[in-house]
Amino acid sequence: KDAYSFHASEESLDETFHQYEQAYIKVFTRCGLDFREILGDAGAMGGSDSREFMALSAAGEDTVVYAENGAYAANLEMATSLLQNDPQREEAKERKETETPNQRTIEEVAEFLSVNPSQLLKSLLYMADNEPVLIVLRGDDELNEVKLQNYLQAGELEFATEEETKQTLGTLPGFVGPIGIEKDIRIIADNRVLTMVNAIAGANKENYHFENVNLNRDWQADETTDLRLVKEGELSPDGQGVLKFTKGIEIGHIFKLGTRYSKAMNAVVLDENGREIPVIMGSYGIGVSRLLSAISEQYADENGLNWPLNLAPFDIHLVPIQLKDEQQNRLTRELENLLVSNGYEVLVDDRQERPGVKFADSDLMGIPFRITIGKKAAEDIVEIKIRKTGEMLEVRLEEILNTLPILLEGITQ
Repeated sequence: KDAYSFHASEESLDETFHQYEQAYIKVFTRCGLDFREILGDAGAMGGSDSREFMALSAAGEDTVVYAENGAYAANLEMATSLLQNDPQREEAKERKETETPNQRTIEEVAEFLSVNPSQLLKSLLYMADNEPVLIVLRGDDELNEVKLQNYLQAGELEFATEEETKQTLGTLPGFVGPIGIEKDIRIIADNRVLTMVNAIAGANKENYHFENVNLNRDWQADETTDLRLVKEGELSPDGQGVLKFTKGIEIGHIFKLGTRYSKAMNAVVLDENGREIPVIMGSYGIGVSRLLSAISEQYADENGLNWPLNLAPFDIHLVPIQLKDEQQNRLTRELENLLVSNGYEVLVDDRQERPGVKFADSDLMGIPFRITIGKKAAEDIVEIKIRKTGEMLEVRLEEILNTLPILLEGITQ
């Protein structure tokens, strides 16, 4: 389900965006889903104020980051944590060049020099729209490429090849560092490197690293920002608890496209003063097939599906053990007519199959109630099974209409 909105003002977009947000929350709540609304990435569509709706599921392809005791939630690609960078009190030492033969990775260099990876600077050369940019992080952090691409507003972002690294910096990957970089190469540092003292960095010389490297003395960052992937257990950015990771299935996405496409297509309207302005756009979507998958993942058990009441294809599954039996056939038809005339959606299993096959198929389909018509049909007694709990009880025909609402209330609480 896709939708777009078109506006002449940011205020109008904000109002519609909020209405869609509330509508989606109601839709997913009525579907009975355990979901989170999180900060997301607009991706190739561009735009801002991206909100993703994630159904929590171990089968999900996305990682959802949320505060254990707070309201914060975000896609891993967008998540941040509370910056805890206590200034190091160590005095700056004289920089020195150290031979590190064939030690390329952070782990190899840290072990070779007997230091913690957090003492190293991780310098990564990227090509953003074919322009070189050097990224500097703490050695124990991982670069979040989505954050970097969004920060640079780059159409294409790729890790530099060995040939590009050699051509640009005169060295091989693994020995790259921020010292002595030409001024036309943009250097962007993650916030966590700002307080590092006496760090270790590549010397831009094969098989060598610098020790006792210090920002603003030995190298300069053109810009600093948050570029790292958060880690589980770090403090939530709002300070409300620690971050937890879980898997999620994206079932909905809303974001503000702004004027990205209207400017490109010269789609304009006249404002209240008669001046041409580009149309401001919003985009909203629900993945219907993903929604179905998410519901089945959250509600299925070892026997099959287990639909929530609002979504079940039928309310009641009538399963006669033997339709050739005159009493069972009679009671099945009476029950079907009674239930349908009272607003229930009913499926009758009139196949000539063994009872075990019918019961297994009924569990597999996940209809909320199964009513079995068997040996006590002559006494107008049937057996009701609640799919959600597995509970079974015998009920007389005249008690069915009074019993079902009570059972329905029990499985919705």
